[in-house]
Amino acid sequence: MKHNFKLLFAVSLLIFVSLACSTDILPGESDATSTDKMVLFQDDFSDPTSGWDQVSNEEGITDYESGTYQILVNVSQIDYWANPGLNFGDVVVEVDTTKAGGPDDNDFGVICRYLDEDNFYFFLISSDGYYAIGKTTNGEQVLLQPAGQMQPSEAIFTEKAENHLRAECVGSHLTLVVNGNLVAETDDSSFSNGDVGLMAGAFDESGVDIRFDNFTVKEP
Repeated sequence: MKHNFKLLFAVSLLIFVSLACSTDILPGESDATSTDKMVLFQDDFSDPTSGWDQVSNEEGITDYESGTYQILVNVSQIDYWANPGLNFGDVVVEVDTTKAGGPDDNDFGVICRYLDEDNFYFFLISSDGYYAIGKTTNGEQVLLQPAGQMQPSEAIFTEKAENHLRAECVGSHLTLVVNGNLVAETDDSSFSNGDVGLMAGAFDESGVDIRFDNFTVKEP
Protein backbone atom coordinates (compact mmCIF):
# COMPACT_ATOMS: atom_id res chain seq x y z
CA MET A 1 0.00 0.00 0.00
CA LYS A 2 1.37 3.41 -0.96
CA HIS A 3 0.85 6.47 1.22
CA ASN A 4 1.32 9.99 -0.06
CA PHE A 5 0.12 12.79 2.21
CA LYS A 6 -0.49 16.18 0.64
CA LEU A 7 -2.86 19.14 0.73
CA LEU A 8 -5.45 19.34 -2.03
CA PHE A 9 -8.09 22.05 -1.62
CA ALA A 10 -7.22 25.34 0.02
CA VAL A 11 -10.53 25.44 1.89
CA SER A 12 -10.73 21.83 2.95
CA LEU A 13 -7.11 20.73 3.39
CA LEU A 14 -8.01 17.38 1.89
CA ILE A 15 -5.20 14.83 2.11
CA PHE A 16 -4.52 12.20 -0.52
CA VAL A 17 -3.52 8.66 0.42
CA SER A 18 -2.99 6.15 -2.37
CA LEU A 19 -4.08 2.56 -1.98
CA ALA A 20 -2.97 1.98 -5.57
CA CYS A 21 -0.03 0.04 -6.88
CA SER A 22 2.40 1.43 -9.43
CA THR A 23 1.38 1.08 -13.05
CA ASP A 24 2.90 0.23 -16.39
CA ILE A 25 2.46 2.84 -19.08
CA LEU A 26 2.00 2.71 -22.88
CA PRO A 27 0.56 5.38 -25.21
CA GLY A 28 -3.05 5.56 -26.48
CA GLU A 29 -5.63 7.93 -27.93
CA SER A 30 -9.29 9.06 -27.39
CA ASP A 31 -12.63 10.83 -28.30
CA ALA A 32 -15.19 12.65 -26.22
CA THR A 33 -18.73 12.73 -27.47
CA SER A 34 -19.42 9.87 -29.87
CA THR A 35 -20.81 6.61 -28.54
CA ASP A 36 -19.36 4.55 -31.40
CA LYS A 37 -15.70 5.26 -30.69
CA MET A 38 -13.31 2.39 -30.12
CA VAL A 39 -13.41 0.99 -26.60
CA LEU A 40 -9.87 0.71 -25.28
CA PHE A 41 -10.81 -0.83 -21.93
CA GLN A 42 -14.02 -1.66 -20.10
CA ASP A 43 -14.92 -3.31 -16.82
CA ASP A 44 -18.25 -4.08 -15.15
CA PHE A 45 -16.33 -5.42 -12.12
CA SER A 46 -17.96 -8.84 -12.33
CA ASP A 47 -14.51 -10.46 -12.54
CA PRO A 48 -12.38 -9.82 -9.43
CA THR A 49 -9.25 -10.79 -11.38
CA SER A 50 -9.58 -7.98 -13.95
CA GLY A 51 -6.58 -6.12 -12.53
CA TRP A 52 -7.76 -3.47 -10.07
CA ASP A 53 -6.25 -2.99 -6.61
CA GLN A 54 -7.61 -5.20 -3.84
CA VAL A 55 -6.81 -3.66 -0.47
CA SER A 56 -8.81 -3.87 2.76
CA ASN A 57 -7.85 -2.69 6.24
CA GLU A 58 -9.18 -0.59 9.12
CA GLU A 59 -8.56 2.64 7.21
CA GLY A 60 -10.59 1.66 4.17
CA ILE A 61 -11.23 -0.58 1.19
CA THR A 62 -10.42 -0.51 -2.51
CA ASP A 63 -11.81 -3.78 -3.84
CA TYR A 64 -14.46 -5.55 -5.89
CA GLU A 65 -17.85 -5.80 -4.19
CA SER A 66 -20.97 -7.55 -5.56
CA GLY A 67 -20.39 -6.67 -9.21
CA THR A 68 -19.15 -3.14 -8.49
CA TYR A 69 -15.88 -1.57 -7.38
CA GLN A 70 -15.94 -0.22 -3.83
CA ILE A 71 -13.90 2.57 -2.31
CA LEU A 72 -14.61 2.88 1.42
CA VAL A 73 -12.87 5.69 3.32
CA ASN A 74 -12.78 5.17 7.09
CA VAL A 75 -10.44 8.08 7.83
CA SER A 76 -11.29 11.78 7.62
CA GLN A 77 -9.43 14.22 5.36
CA ILE A 78 -8.15 11.44 3.10
CA ASP A 79 -8.66 10.27 -0.48
CA TYR A 80 -8.10 6.71 -1.70
CA TRP A 81 -7.71 5.68 -5.30
CA ALA A 82 -7.21 2.58 -7.43
CA ASN A 83 -5.85 1.85 -10.91
CA PRO A 84 -6.10 -1.09 -13.34
CA GLY A 85 -2.45 -0.82 -14.42
CA LEU A 86 -2.87 0.45 -17.98
CA ASN A 87 -1.55 3.30 -20.11
CA PHE A 88 -3.22 5.61 -22.59
CA GLY A 89 -2.75 9.03 -24.17
CA ASP A 90 -5.97 10.78 -25.18
CA VAL A 91 -8.99 9.10 -23.61
CA VAL A 92 -12.62 9.47 -22.65
CA VAL A 93 -13.26 7.80 -19.28
CA GLU A 94 -16.83 7.00 -18.20
CA VAL A 95 -18.30 5.39 -15.10
CA ASP A 96 -21.53 5.08 -13.12
CA THR A 97 -21.21 6.14 -9.48
CA THR A 98 -23.41 5.68 -6.41
CA LYS A 99 -22.96 6.56 -2.76
CA ALA A 100 -23.67 3.42 -0.71
CA GLY A 101 -23.14 5.07 2.66
CA GLY A 102 -21.52 7.84 4.65
CA PRO A 103 -21.74 11.63 4.51
CA ASP A 104 -22.78 13.66 1.46
CA ASP A 105 -19.77 15.90 2.10
CA ASN A 106 -17.38 13.70 0.14
CA ASP A 107 -15.64 13.52 -3.22
CA PHE A 108 -15.39 10.81 -5.86
CA GLY A 109 -14.64 10.43 -9.53
CA VAL A 110 -12.08 9.31 -12.08
CA ILE A 111 -8.40 9.73 -12.88
CA CYS A 112 -6.56 10.03 -16.19
CA ARG A 113 -2.89 10.25 -17.20
CA TYR A 114 -1.75 8.75 -13.92
CA LEU A 115 2.05 8.47 -13.95
CA ASP A 116 2.49 7.78 -10.23
CA GLU A 117 0.93 8.87 -6.93
CA ASP A 118 2.45 12.33 -7.35
CA ASN A 119 1.44 13.07 -10.96
CA PHE A 120 -2.05 12.75 -12.48
CA TYR A 121 -5.33 14.49 -13.37
CA PHE A 122 -8.55 13.97 -11.37
CA PHE A 123 -12.23 14.72 -12.05
CA LEU A 124 -14.44 14.82 -8.96
CA ILE A 125 -18.00 15.37 -7.83
CA SER A 126 -19.63 15.11 -4.39
CA SER A 127 -22.91 13.75 -3.04
CA ASP A 128 -23.94 17.28 -2.07
CA GLY A 129 -23.58 18.49 -5.66
CA TYR A 130 -20.07 19.93 -6.05
CA TYR A 131 -17.45 19.35 -8.77
CA ALA A 132 -13.81 20.01 -9.69
CA ILE A 133 -11.10 19.22 -12.23
CA GLY A 134 -7.61 19.16 -10.76
CA LYS A 135 -4.12 17.79 -10.99
CA THR A 136 -1.33 16.53 -8.79
CA THR A 137 2.14 17.56 -9.97
CA ASN A 138 5.26 16.43 -8.12
CA GLY A 139 3.11 15.76 -5.08
CA GLU A 140 1.39 19.16 -5.06
CA GLN A 141 -2.34 19.39 -5.81
CA VAL A 142 -4.19 22.25 -7.44
CA LEU A 143 -7.73 22.71 -8.69
CA LEU A 144 -7.73 23.78 -12.33
CA GLN A 145 -11.46 24.39 -12.74
CA PRO A 146 -12.88 25.91 -10.67
CA ALA A 147 -9.79 27.42 -9.08
CA GLY A 148 -9.37 27.14 -5.31
CA GLN A 149 -12.35 25.06 -4.23
CA MET A 150 -15.11 22.79 -5.50
CA GLN A 151 -18.24 24.57 -6.78
CA PRO A 152 -21.90 23.45 -6.98
CA SER A 153 -23.70 22.30 -10.12
CA GLU A 154 -27.36 21.41 -10.63
CA ALA A 155 -26.26 18.71 -13.08
CA ILE A 156 -25.07 16.55 -10.18
CA PHE A 157 -27.64 14.28 -8.52
CA THR A 158 -27.27 14.42 -4.74
CA GLU A 159 -27.32 11.98 -1.83
CA LYS A 160 -27.54 8.31 -2.97
CA ALA A 161 -28.67 8.98 -6.54
CA GLU A 162 -26.58 7.48 -9.35
CA ASN A 163 -24.39 9.84 -11.38
CA HIS A 164 -22.80 9.09 -14.73
CA LEU A 165 -19.39 10.74 -15.11
CA ARG A 166 -17.45 11.35 -18.31
CA ALA A 167 -13.93 12.75 -18.16
CA GLU A 168 -12.33 13.75 -21.46
CA CYS A 169 -8.56 14.01 -21.61
CA VAL A 170 -7.84 15.05 -25.19
CA GLY A 171 -4.59 16.83 -25.93
CA SER A 172 -4.31 19.62 -23.39
CA HIS A 173 -8.09 19.92 -23.05
CA LEU A 174 -9.77 18.45 -19.95
CA THR A 175 -13.56 18.18 -19.71
CA LEU A 176 -15.96 16.93 -17.05
CA VAL A 177 -19.46 15.89 -18.13
CA VAL A 178 -21.99 14.76 -15.50
CA ASN A 179 -25.24 13.05 -16.47
CA GLY A 180 -24.83 14.31 -20.03
CA ASN A 181 -24.25 17.93 -18.98
CA LEU A 182 -21.01 19.84 -19.47
CA VAL A 183 -19.91 20.88 -15.99
CA ALA A 184 -16.32 22.08 -16.39
CA GLU A 185 -13.51 22.31 -18.90
CA THR A 186 -9.98 23.65 -18.84
CA ASP A 187 -6.59 23.29 -20.50
CA ASP A 188 -3.37 21.91 -19.07
CA SER A 189 -0.39 20.24 -20.71
CA SER A 190 1.42 18.76 -17.70
CA PHE A 191 0.77 15.12 -18.64
CA SER A 192 0.27 13.47 -22.03
CA ASN A 193 -0.30 9.83 -21.09
CA GLY A 194 -0.73 7.47 -18.16
CA ASP A 195 -3.07 5.11 -16.34
CA VAL A 196 -6.73 5.67 -15.57
CA GLY A 197 -8.38 5.18 -12.19
CA LEU A 198 -11.12 5.68 -9.62
CA MET A 199 -11.02 7.92 -6.57
CA ALA A 200 -13.09 8.68 -3.47
CA GLY A 201 -12.42 10.67 -0.33
CA ALA A 202 -13.72 12.03 2.96
CA PHE A 203 -13.60 15.50 4.44
CA ASP A 204 -14.40 16.02 8.15
CA GLU A 205 -16.58 12.92 8.49
CA SER A 206 -15.28 9.47 7.56
CA GLY A 207 -17.26 6.45 6.38
CA VAL A 208 -17.59 7.50 2.74
CA ASP A 209 -18.64 4.41 0.75
CA ILE A 210 -18.74 4.82 -3.04
CA ARG A 211 -19.56 2.13 -5.62
CA PHE A 212 -18.45 2.31 -9.25
CA ASP A 213 -19.79 0.33 -12.20
CA ASN A 214 -19.62 0.16 -16.01
CA PHE A 215 -16.16 1.70 -16.28
CA THR A 216 -15.11 2.37 -19.88
CA VAL A 217 -12.15 3.98 -21.60
CA LYS A 218 -12.69 5.07 -25.21
CA GLU A 219 -10.61 6.74 -27.87
CA PRO A 220 -11.56 10.35 -28.72
